[in-house]
Amino acid sequence: MTPIAGQPVLTANEMRAAEQQAIDAGGSVEALMERAGREVARAVARLASRAPVLVLCGPGNNGGDGYVAARFLAGIGLDVRVAASAAPATAAARAARAGWSGPVTPVADAQPAAILVDALFGTGLKRPLDPALADCLRTLAGKARRTIAVDLPSGVTTDDARTLGDVPIFDVTLALGAFKPAHLLQPAARHCGETRLLDIGVDVRSDLHVIEKPSLRTPDADSHKYNRGMVTIVGGAMTGASLLAAEAAMRAGAGYVALLGGQGGGPHALVHKSFDDDALDDDRIGALLIGPGLGRDDGAARRLDRALATAHRLVLDGDALHLLKDRMAVLESRAAPVILTPHAGEFAALFGEGEGSKIDRARAAARETGAIVVFKGADTVVAAPDGRARIVGDTNDWLSTAGTGDVLAGVISAMLAGGMPPFEAATAGVWLHADAARRLGAAFIADDLAAMLTESRASL
Repeated sequence: MTPIAGQPVLTANEMRAAEQQAIDAGGSVEALMERAGREVARAVARLASRAPVLVLCGPGNNGGDGYVAARFLAGIGLDVRVAASAAPATAAARAARAGWSGPVTPVADAQPAAILVDALFGTGLKRPLDPALADCLRTLAGKARRTIAVDLPSGVTTDDARTLGDVPIFDVTLALGAFKPAHLLQPAARHCGETRLLDIGVDVRSDLHVIEKPSLRTPDADSHKYNRGMVTIVGGAMTGASLLAAEAAMRAGAGYVALLGGQGGGPHALVHKSFDDDALDDDRIGALLIGPGLGRDDGAARRLDRALATAHRLVLDGDALHLLKDRMAVLESRAAPVILTPHAGEFAALFGEGEGSKIDRARAAARETGAIVVFKGADTVVAAPDGRARIVGDTNDWLSTAGTGDVLAGVISAMLAGGMPPFEAATAGVWLHADAARRLGAAFIADDLAAMLTESRASL
């Protein structure tokens, strides 16, 4: 099974273009379908453990993949039945149907099997399934011991990951050739279950990849607290948030963390200073973080204005993002790098609801501002102004608790202060944050997450 980390992610159009390139290079649709069906059959055989299999085939090439898979499964002795929602509508699908020697029953008449393979519709679906077909799919999925989707569960959109009706939650989805946005973005991703990538012999390339483990520099004999990275955090009305960010920055590897205008507390190694020009004018500052616990009053606005006026690398989070709406021109005119870390509400307040997928919206925001945008959530997307983007492949739902965003801002600040380019700093921070959550498992709070960063950072 191909690891998901670092893999390219392709839209429906990009995948069609990659397949066409393979055909133009001397292949054929039929050859691609044969390869895809064979790989699906191999994966299903491993998952089925000799149990009976029901393959549901649609009219398009996804259905063709299903017919080919059924033929290979029958060839190795499995009990395989095929049901179709309609007659094949493409030449390749008709050829695949002709290669299946067994009976084909209407989906409406299909009897359940222990293993259900959904090859009704793959990429490119734009409208809901026929209600009767959707009911049959749900019923058969509910009676199966294991459910497997070919490329995508029928009823989800490829690029923006919407669900078109009541889509079953599958145990496994077999991604053909490349991961698609729907395998990673919510809500579609939760319907995919475990996603496995199958190689169908197509060369795939993209500016969008799944986030992978970063390669970080470790301290050596010449290291000291400043060249490891100095993070300065501007405090505000809610001390707890800035303290969480500070501890996270320290445990993620920063050599020196200072909190300006806070109210005390935190680890003993945290340096407390007053908020003044002398503190902000320190040339040793590698990253300046403002927003966690800042507040939104006039005093908070003045602190943000002062931070924006510096030449430091900036990370803007939380309240600073709400105050940024009237300061976008200042942001766009800055020469020093900026990383924005909005959750969905903050993103909408800054950029509106927009159109397209979360990936599209994050990229558009990055182009508009010239900043790196970390669009947080259950499916965090990191986007750069040049179109590069990364997405988290798996997340921990227990991150949905207060303060975890402050922890993320602190981690990213540490990466930035340590000298990493802004895009790489943001993606490394997101990876460390997610890894710490994976190590914690369940029922944790933001304080636990910050503390667990020591293990995550030490693992690299």
